[in-house]
Amino acid sequence: MIEKKRIIFHIDMDHFFTAVEEREHPEYKGKPVIVGANPKEGKGRGVVSTCNYEARKFGVRSGMPISRAWKLCPQAIYLPVNYELYVKVSNEIMDTLREYSEKFEQWGIDEAFLDVTSKAKDYAEAEALARLIKKEICEREKLTCSIGIGPNKLVAKIASDIQKPDGLTIVRENETEKFLAPLPVRKLLWVGRKTEQKLETLGIKTIGDLSHYDPTVLAENFGIMGTQIYLMAHGIDKSEVEERGEIKSISRDITFEEDTSDFNLIINTLDKLSEEICNDALRQNLYFKTVTIKVRYENFETHTHSRTLPLITNRLQDLRKTAKELIQNYLRLDRKVRLIGLRVSNFASTEKQKTLI
Repeated sequence: MIEKKRIIFHIDMDHFFTAVEEREHPEYKGKPVIVGANPKEGKGRGVVSTCNYEARKFGVRSGMPISRAWKLCPQAIYLPVNYELYVKVSNEIMDTLREYSEKFEQWGIDEAFLDVTSKAKDYAEAEALARLIKKEICEREKLTCSIGIGPNKLVAKIASDIQKPDGLTIVRENETEKFLAPLPVRKLLWVGRKTEQKLETLGIKTIGDLSHYDPTVLAENFGIMGTQIYLMAHGIDKSEVEERGEIKSISRDITFEEDTSDFNLIINTLDKLSEEICNDALRQNLYFKTVTIKVRYENFETHTHSRTLPLITNRLQDLRKTAKELIQNYLRLDRKVRLIGLRVSNFASTEKQKTLI
C-alpha cells in the first residue's frame, strides 16, 4: 500500500503582541508600535519583544536593545509586555486550530503546525482549508495570520514567512528544492547568524549552495549538525506533527540582535523572561522546584546551570533571585553574550507540599 503524501500547515500569527495591542487600542493602527520595555528617552534597558510592520520600516527588530529602538524610532508607541492578555488570546486561537485537524502541535505562543493529510486529498483542498482557517481567525479574533503549506514541517514553516503579513504560500513536494534554492541559508531552522557566517566562509550563501556542497565536508566542519542542515537544504524532514503531552518545563530565551557584554541589559532581559515564565506558571497553576539558565556566547559556546530549590514556588521574586544568582558566573567583560535562556521544571503538586513564602 502506497503511503499518502503528507500535507502540513504552519500557521504563524502576524506580529502577534503588537497586533493584539492594536486590536485592543484601535487608535494605534497605522502607527509604529513596539512591545518590550520603557525606553526612558533612549536610556532604558531591556530589548524589543515584538514590533509591528510600521516600526520595522525604521529598522526596529525583535531582540534589539530598547535604547537603539528609541534612536531609530522615538515617535513609536512603546508598551510593556502584557503576557497575560497574549496567552489568553493565544489559547483561543489554538482552540480554533485544533478543530481543523486531529494532528496539532503548538510552537510557542503564536505558531502551530497542523497535519491535514486526512482532511485534504490534494493541495487545492488544502488551500481552501487554509483560507477557511484564516477567515475564521480573522472573524473570531480580529487578527491576521500567515500560513505555509508544504510536504513537511520544515518547508511549511519556511513558506509561512514568505508573504507576511496575511500570507498564504503553497509548496508542493516536487517544488521543494526549487523553492528553497534561492533563499539565504539563514532561513533554515537552527541556522543562526554565527552558523551563517561560518557557511559563508565556505562559499555557501543560499540553501541551493548548501544542497550542492560536499556533505562530508559539512560534517567535518559542523559535526552532526552539518548532516542535518544538508538534509534540510534538500527539503528533507520526517518529524511528525504531535501535540505535547504533560508539561515538563516552561522556558523562554532571547537572542540579542547584537552580541553584548552589557550586564544591565542582560539582567533586565532576564527579569523579563522571569516575568513571562511566572505568568505562564500561574496561569496553569504550576509550581516548580528547578530553575535553569542558559548562556550562549558570541562563539556559540553554550552553558547551562541549574538549581533545585528546597521548596516549590511560582513566585516572581523567587525566580528572579535564583536566575540572577545562577547567571553571575557567566557574565564577563571579555566575553559577549549572544543568547540567554531561562527554564523552570520539576513541577510538583501543591498537595502535601510546602511552598516558599
